[in-house]
Amino acid sequence: MTGTVYKSTGSWYTVQSVQGDFMECRIKGKFRIKGIKSTNPIAVGDIVDYDLDQTSDVTTGTITKIHERKNYIVRKSVNLSHQMHIIASNLDYVFLLITINNPPTTTNFIDRFLVTAEAYGIETILVFNKIDTYDKATTDEQLYMQYVYEQIGYQCLRVSSTQNIGIDALKQMMIGKVTMFSGHSGVGKSTLVNAMEPALDLKTKTISEQSKQGQHTTTFAEMYNLSFGAKIIDTPGIKGFGIVDMEKEEISGYFPEFFKLKDQCKFNNCLHKEEPHCAIKKALENNEISWSRYESYLKILDGDDENYRTDIYNDDRIASDETRNK
Repeated sequence: MTGTVYKSTGSWYTVQSVQGDFMECRIKGKFRIKGIKSTNPIAVGDIVDYDLDQTSDVTTGTITKIHERKNYIVRKSVNLSHQMHIIASNLDYVFLLITINNPPTTTNFIDRFLVTAEAYGIETILVFNKIDTYDKATTDEQLYMQYVYEQIGYQCLRVSSTQNIGIDALKQMMIGKVTMFSGHSGVGKSTLVNAMEPALDLKTKTISEQSKQGQHTTTFAEMYNLSFGAKIIDTPGIKGFGIVDMEKEEISGYFPEFFKLKDQCKFNNCLHKEEPHCAIKKALENNEISWSRYESYLKILDGDDENYRTDIYNDDRIASDETRNK
């Protein structure tokens, strides 16, 4: 039988068959995909073949094959630095939820996520959430951040789950698609899903007043069928986002605004640091490239992600562009 993985707990997988029935499945022994070293061999969104196991009172399944993936998105494993964790597969879009101060989402985190999505061929849309809570200064910061990413070519949305702002536009983009919500704990992923599909009633929690960080409510990635003809994968909040399996020379190729200028550098292997006649550095000096993006690039290039964590003390905000331009 063939079906789609809707939930993964690490040992059991909920699979929906092509007929629409759900089955709890597991794998036997080692199950690895050639060329991929990941902590989870099977991810939500995978198309799999499975056999029924009727040796007990409860019918379960055994997964025997994973079909070729259209794409997948990964992050560095928290415990095993040389391996990756596959967050989800076979996606049409990823919606990266961003909040300015409740909790704060830094450009370093955004850029790491976008680089990975670019590398694995997944279109990412930036969703600025909780806009109803912003004062004028916070709104100005959010709009400037949105401007920078739209100039690069990323589509951005402004939404409020509680005030029903931008929800209809978001739903329209999701019809007929398999999409994923991602972002820090507390940015409102589950609340946003509930706003679109109240019957799901996903668990939500308030932001911790002490740390201003979100509290985990989603424990495992899980896909849901929505009533308006869409599929959404809700994922656990991500604290840090380590980059995996990238050579230094290829990293700039996943920054679209850098990629457009790379062939204008004097050296083909230019890393855009101290090399002479570098087109990226020239564009930076002319304020044609965002300083925050360049700083994110340098951090990724220097491998500054082994201990990468995002918290309220990480002040690499896009506002640094405005400071430099004064």
